[in-house]
Amino acid sequence: MRAFLKHNGLSIFFLGLFVAAVCLQALAGHADFNEQQDFHGDPHISLARYVVSSEFGVAVMENWQSEYLQFTLFIVLTVWLLQRGSPESKELEKGGGVESDKDQMVGEHATKDSPRWARVDGLRRRIYENSLVLVMATFWIGTWFAQSVTGRVEYNATRLDHQLDPVSWGEYVTRPDFWERTLQNWQSEFLAVGSMAILAVYLRQRGSPESKPVGAPHHATGVEG
Repeated sequence: MRAFLKHNGLSIFFLGLFVAAVCLQALAGHADFNEQQDFHGDPHISLARYVVSSEFGVAVMENWQSEYLQFTLFIVLTVWLLQRGSPESKELEKGGGVESDKDQMVGEHATKDSPRWARVDGLRRRIYENSLVLVMATFWIGTWFAQSVTGRVEYNATRLDHQLDPVSWGEYVTRPDFWERTLQNWQSEFLAVGSMAILAVYLRQRGSPESKPVGAPHHATGVEG
């Protein structure tokens, strides 16, 4: 167990933070929702009912989809685009592109420790060599769709409160309400990734693989600590 915790500490720690944050968000959101109910003279709802409501669902999904979009774009763009001096970029000499089979250790260049699908040709290898972005993109599309569905339910509930007709899913995803909620999350993710790429050129964090070694020159590209 000690070895397992040591070897998986990063993922376990963030999983714990994630669970704690979701629970605290549910508690805070539930309290805020019932406070709004008081303002409108409506009855309170239970925590169990709140966590399956569109109010909670859209709040969670709009954040998840923006995170997965961030990583999907970052994975794809770092294949082709470079940033001089950033550890988040490939070395300048490699240039942009998918690199050779030799560099990627696939096919005849695979080693005995390489994953099985890296040693084969055809569709299986094509899927495996793009599996990270495929899974991230699937998560993004799925959570984006979930945000649109739960957001529509919440939006229509507000419209019904004002004696207005509900809108269809197709109408909702073209409305300012949906795109304002979506873009406020996208812009923050783009800012965070862009900031990391350029700040890591000049700033350091000793011991972190996300930073260059403290003594590495600013122009060193693709070098991690």
